[in-house]
Amino acid sequence: MQLQKIESTPKMLIVYCTFAGLVSAMIISGLLEVIDSASGTPSGTFFAVIGLSLGINEPSSAQYVGMALHTLTGTVAGNIFGQVALFWKKLIPYNLKHGVYLGLILGISLWAVLFAPLATFGIQPKLDSFMITNANPYAHSIANHFAGLYYFVLGASLLFHLVYGAVFGLLAGRMTGAKLSTRKIMDAKTIRKEKNCQFSS
Repeated sequence: MQLQKIESTPKMLIVYCTFAGLVSAMIISGLLEVIDSASGTPSGTFFAVIGLSLGINEPSSAQYVGMALHTLTGTVAGNIFGQVALFWKKLIPYNLKHGVYLGLILGISLWAVLFAPLATFGIQPKLDSFMITNANPYAHSIANHFAGLYYFVLGASLLFHLVYGAVFGLLAGRMTGAKLSTRKIMDAKTIRKEKNCQFSS
């Protein structure tokens, strides 16, 4: 049964995974905004760090660019996952349970391969440089806010990546599973119709 499901992979898998990546990234973005609001932190602080690290010094532009890149990264990650799954059948999220399992692996992988190195060797050094200069008051205030929180941010980001993976797996597994179930029903109807035609002839 499972083998049949995997062998009849819908070609829409890439679309499902891309969409799941987009929605998951947007949900995480929303959660980050909620945390900013609940903690009294200026809205868009996390995204501003991304934009500032890229050299964008205007506050609102830094936030928008950071949010766009964050959402784009989550979407592209889902797209790549779907493309790889078409060739490596074990990665196909053929139901909810399997989808969540694979999604969590994706979330951890993104954290370990992308976020942790980027935060360690890209963002943190930038924040440290902002700390020792007042050339950009906004960047300096953001750097002060994250001062001494490197390990906390690293740990919290792992949790967020797990949430991203779980949501991604739920969506991708649900859509793929529904498509496979529909295809199975259609195939069964086709087989019955062919048998009826044979009997009638």
